[in-house]
Amino acid sequence: MMKSKLFCSGLTASRTFMFEQKEEALRTRLCQSALSVLRRHVPCSCQRTCLETLRIMSRDKRVLSPVATREGMLTLTAMARLSAGADAEIGLGDALSEEEETVVVEALKCLCNVVFNSPAAQQVSVDVQLAPALCAKLHGAHTWHHEVGLFTLRLLFLLSALRPDLRMCLRKDCGAVTLLTKMLEHTLDVQWVGPCEVGRPDPQAPPIPAESNERVMEALKALFNLTLNDPDGEEDEQQFRVIVGLLRHLLMLKTETVEKTEEVHSHAVNLLNNLPVACLDVLVDLPVQGGADSYNGKNLEAVQVLLDFMEKRIDRGSNYKEGLTPVLCLLTEASRHHREIRRYLKAQVLPPLKNLKVKPEVGNSIRNKLVRLMTHVDLGVKHSAAEFLFVLCKEKVASLLKYTGYGNAAGLLMARGLLDGGQGETQYSEGEDSDTEEYKSATNFDVMSGCVEEPRPNPIEEMTEEQKEYEADKLIKIINEMKRHDVIRPMVVRPDGRLGPLEEKLHEPIEDDPDSDSD
Repeated sequence: MMKSKLFCSGLTASRTFMFEQKEEALRTRLCQSALSVLRRHVPCSCQRTCLETLRIMSRDKRVLSPVATREGMLTLTAMARLSAGADAEIGLGDALSEEEETVVVEALKCLCNVVFNSPAAQQVSVDVQLAPALCAKLHGAHTWHHEVGLFTLRLLFLLSALRPDLRMCLRKDCGAVTLLTKMLEHTLDVQWVGPCEVGRPDPQAPPIPAESNERVMEALKALFNLTLNDPDGEEDEQQFRVIVGLLRHLLMLKTETVEKTEEVHSHAVNLLNNLPVACLDVLVDLPVQGGADSYNGKNLEAVQVLLDFMEKRIDRGSNYKEGLTPVLCLLTEASRHHREIRRYLKAQVLPPLKNLKVKPEVGNSIRNKLVRLMTHVDLGVKHSAAEFLFVLCKEKVASLLKYTGYGNAAGLLMARGLLDGGQGETQYSEGEDSDTEEYKSATNFDVMSGCVEEPRPNPIEEMTEEQKEYEADKLIKIINEMKRHDVIRPMVVRPDGRLGPLEEKLHEPIEDDPDSDSD
C-alpha cells in the first residue's frame, strides 16, 4: 500500500523541479523501491511507470545515492539497451515495440539526469564503460527513432563534458568523432561530390525538420567536447576537413524557424573554432555558382553567412561573451590565415572611406557597430572586436587608425605594444591597400577621432602671455592635486610601445651626447 502511494505521489509531480527537504528520506526510499521493481521481470507498463518516477526524482541531487551505484547504473543501462564489450551489438538491430521504445527513452532520460546531477554516477559510468556502449549504439544511428537518438546523443554530450578524461578514449578507442560525423551525414542526407565538398542543397528543398535539427545540435555539442583542446592531434586532418565540409553545408541550410537556424549555426561556429585553422579553406574551396562573388575563384557564400550571423548577434545587444565572441574569433583566425577570406571580409566590413565627416563609431554599418564594441565594458568582447578589425587591416596600425580612430584603438595598441605605431607580427601579402580620393584630399583628418574635424577657434589665441602662464600654472596644480589623490596617473610610452609611469622617464639617467661640445 505504501509503495502504491509513493508511486502515485511521484507521478503527480511530473512537472516538479523543486523538492522539500523534509521529504528527502521518503524520496530516497522511492528511488530504491523503483530500482527494486525494475530488476524483476515486470511488464513494460510497470517499467515505464518506475522509470518516469525515477526521472522525476533524479532532478533532486540529494536522493540519488541508491541510483548512483554500480548496481543502480547497470539497471538503468540495461533498461536503455546499452552494453559495451562483447555484447555491444546485442539488441541494436532488434525491432522494438512502441512500449519497449518508450521504456528505452525513459531510461535514457533517467541516465541523463543522474549523470548530470551526480559526480558519483559519473564515476560509475566510467567504471561500467557507459561511453563505449553509447558509441556502440552510434553504429545503429540510421535506425533510430527520434527520442532514442536524441537522448543517446545528449548522454554522450554530458559524459564528454563532465568527464574530460573520457575524451581521449572516445576519440582514439571508440572512434566517436567518425561515428558522429557519419550520423550527421545521414541526418542531413549529405551527398558528397568531392573529398570535402557536399552537393549544393536544392533551393526548393524543405527546411531541416525540427526533430532532425535537434539531433544535429546534440551531435555538434558532443563533437565540440571531443575536439576541445586536442594537443596530440589524434584525428587525421582529412577527418577534420570532412567535418568542415559538413559544417559549410549546414551553414547553407535553413530550419523551420529563424531562431532554430541561428541556434544550429551557433553550434557550427563553436565547432569550427576547435578545428585546425588550416582546414578552414574547405569553407571557400568549391566552385562559384551563378553570380556569386569570386575572389581568385573562391566561393565566399559560407563566409557571408557567418558575417550575417555575426551582425545579428551584435544587433541582439546582449550575451556578447557567449553569443558573439566565438564568431568574431573564428572570422579573425580565418582572415589571418586565408587571404581570400580576409580580402572578402575587409571589402564588406571596411569598404573604402567616403563620408569622412562622421565618426567611425556613429552609424548602422557593420564597421560602425564593431568600432563601438572596441570600447565595450567586457574586455573579452572589446579585444575580440578590435583584433578582428586589426587583422582586416593586415595588422597595420596606420590602416587601423584610419578606420577606427586612435581613441577607439588605444586599448588594443596598448595591449599589443604598438602605441608608437608599427605593425603586428603576422606576415601578410603586399598590395590591396588603396585610399579613396576623399581620404587623400582630406587635409584636416583627425587621427584621434577617425574623422574630419571642423576647424575650431583657438581658446588661447587672444590671451596675453601673462594669462597663458596663469592658465598653465592652474592646470599644473589641478593635475598635481588629482595625482596626489590617485585620481589619475601620468603615463609615458615606453620604447617597447607599452605604457609606463611617467616617473620612470623622469628618473632615467641622462646620457651624454658624444657629439656635443665640452668645456
